[in-house]
Amino acid sequence: MVNLCRDEEYRRALLASEIAIADSGFMVLLWKFFTGERVPRISGLEYVKRLLEQESVRQPGAVLWIVPTADARAKALAFLRAGGIPVSDADLYLAPKYDTPVKDETLLGVVRQARPQHILIAVGGGTQDKLGLYLLEKLDYRPAIHCIGAAFGFLTGDQVRIPGWADRFYVGWLFRLLAQPRVFIPRFWSARMLPWLIWKYRDRLPPLA
Repeated sequence: MVNLCRDEEYRRALLASEIAIADSGFMVLLWKFFTGERVPRISGLEYVKRLLEQESVRQPGAVLWIVPTADARAKALAFLRAGGIPVSDADLYLAPKYDTPVKDETLLGVVRQARPQHILIAVGGGTQDKLGLYLLEKLDYRPAIHCIGAAFGFLTGDQVRIPGWADRFYVGWLFRLLAQPRVFIPRFWSARMLPWLIWKYRDRLPPLA
């Protein structure tokens, strides 16, 4: 959310989304503190669990999974097959390292040929939103595009596993911090601006810096 003030491409992607869920427990608590209003929270982990229960996701060829690494791809294949979801090697796309602006003509060709009903992007916050908008602007049909970040990796084992109780009580971040402190200490530190942004702007869009 802090990057809404810093990254114009990311800002445009979020504003173009049809649905945004309140995944951040920190943001939900801040909103309650400053406004007195309760925002229903659905964590990314819970969202993915519910999504995998949907019949439209459990059909052959219905989903294209976009993952960040070869290891993540192998773990995703094993997890999906163990869960009874029919998936082939072609259903998992290994994303390259993206530059700015985010674009991927190879992926675009894959989607145009396969025409999946769902596209699940699990390449991390910031990039995945831009990739989702890129696809929507280039495709001649409207698949459901889900930007799920690391949440899928929590289930497959590609990311640190987060217990259900930790997710419910808003402390999943602590497990990620302990597992990868060099990654998450700077990321969490950058979020120090969030209380000020919510206090000042509430439901108004903050300006670009």
